Amino acid sequence: MIRFRSAKPEDLPRLRALVEKAYRGDSARQGWTHEADLLDDERTSDAELAETLADPAKRVLLAIVDGAFVGTVTVADLGNGRAYLGMLCVDPELQAEGLGRALIADAEDTAVEAFGATVMEMTVIDVRHDLIAYYQRRGYRVTGEKRPFPSGGEDRFGMAVLERSIG
Repeated sequence: MIRFRSAKPEDLPRLRALVEKAYRGDSARQGWTHEADLLDDERTSDAELAETLADPAKRVLLAIVDGAFVGTVTVADLGNGRAYLGMLCVDPELQAEGLGRALIADAEDTAVEAFGATVMEMTVIDVRHDLIAYYQRRGYRVTGEKRPFPSGGEDRFGMAVLERSIG
């Protein structure tokens, strides 16, 4: 049984371990949503996660099975009825079992309830065509807008913007 709850500061070490496992390195290659073949740096930091957890305009949601953190997603209030879905990840060993879909639904519900959002947006590395298609199957549409890659030094790809009406 999957349980969902908001992350707390004391969850930070386990949360960070899950994010890194899902996005980077050999462990990530067990799943299909990783960035391990594109990037070899760390996906996040303790400081970044602590800042996110402390921000009242953000919610970090956890999916927990038998006490283990198996998925997470972050929702941010952008104002004007818009929210941002970011850092969605599922333990690579459990991908393709519906956890991502459940986390997206929980994120959209949270955006509506906590921030009054009517539109959810996200960014995806533009060369991740399989991942963009996954989100399109979930009702997200590619807006045509491109944003720079967030780390500042990466110029091999940009970020495609997707959005969907919620609520």
